[in-house]
Amino acid sequence: MDAADVRMTGAGELWRVAWRATCRAGRGIRWYMTTLMGDGAYATFVAHQRRHHPDAPVPTEREFWRQRMADQDRNPGARCC
Repeated sequence: MDAADVRMTGAGELWRVAWRATCRAGRGIRWYMTTLMGDGAYATFVAHQRRHHPDAPVPTEREFWRQRMADQDRNPGARCC
């Protein structure tokens, strides 16, 4: 292996590290945005209902979102919009 091969190996490794860091940052941004928008809210609600209230009926996702929006309209609290 000559000096050019060593430089390429170092540059290749640098690109791999940079790519991994970029992918990790992208996953973090995706998680933040989906959490911020409430994409997992219904799944979290269903898991809670089944764990803590197993005999209660679980509303459909449409009913869940309607109720959530109605609750936010009744009690706006501190929110941006």
